[in-house]
Amino acid sequence: MSFDPATHGHQFFPGSASVGVLVLHGFTSTTASVIEWARAIHHADDAAGRHPSVSVPLLPGHGTSWEELAKENWHAWRDAVDEEYWRLRSRHDHVVVCGLSMGGALAIHLAARYRVAGLLLVNPALALTSRAAAYSHIARHVVASVPGIGSDINRPSEGEVTYDRTPLAAVAQLNLLIRQAIKTLPAVSAPALVFRSAEDHVVADASVDLLRERSAGPVAVITLPNSFHVATMDYDQDLVETASRQAVQNLMRGLGLTNSAGEAAASA
Repeated sequence: MSFDPATHGHQFFPGSASVGVLVLHGFTSTTASVIEWARAIHHADDAAGRHPSVSVPLLPGHGTSWEELAKENWHAWRDAVDEEYWRLRSRHDHVVVCGLSMGGALAIHLAARYRVAGLLLVNPALALTSRAAAYSHIARHVVASVPGIGSDINRPSEGEVTYDRTPLAAVAQLNLLIRQAIKTLPAVSAPALVFRSAEDHVVADASVDLLRERSAGPVAVITLPNSFHVATMDYDQDLVETASRQAVQNLMRGLGLTNSAGEAAASA
């Protein structure tokens, strides 16, 4: 992986609207996988033409090496997300949290603990397709890493900047995060707009089912017919960006986040 801090590190787009937005990338990836999504959301404006601030942090252990990721635990990811949340809350009255895959699990876990105006989730990781991942806490003592899971993208010309190896110690930590996110779902009251790929080789459909069944807040789902897991870089990228921008814009203008899902999808 070739890592450039200028394009793959922490990104921040300042704004003066009442809403700030936190955008979280996925496991073994970097901010490059969600940066265009973040830019699109930054273009939302309120009735006075003001834009939201959008923060896109690089999570601990990412953008370096898979060996460094193997040293991190899920609490480090959670704490980094919390830090960015409070930074946005110090400048804005409301915070919307967006997440891709593991970023979605982190967004859900944050929304269970703090006041969040809304959730925008792309293939949130609450259940993985790999059955072997459940045994990573044992296998990590025998095998340090397995081939990378990045770039699950239908569009041939696109590639995700990610590790070519996946450390099993970090997969074990991801599983712990997922369990915590599921456990705290009943405490999530924020409205959620979920983008779900029709074909996903990383996250199972049970993720959306769990969110619908256990979350205390309303959940709207937009199906992405032509994308795999990293939908923010795939054929349905425009749909994700347009619907997300419209949802945040409607929220800034006093309308409901999930109530705008159908309208946003129709305009994409």
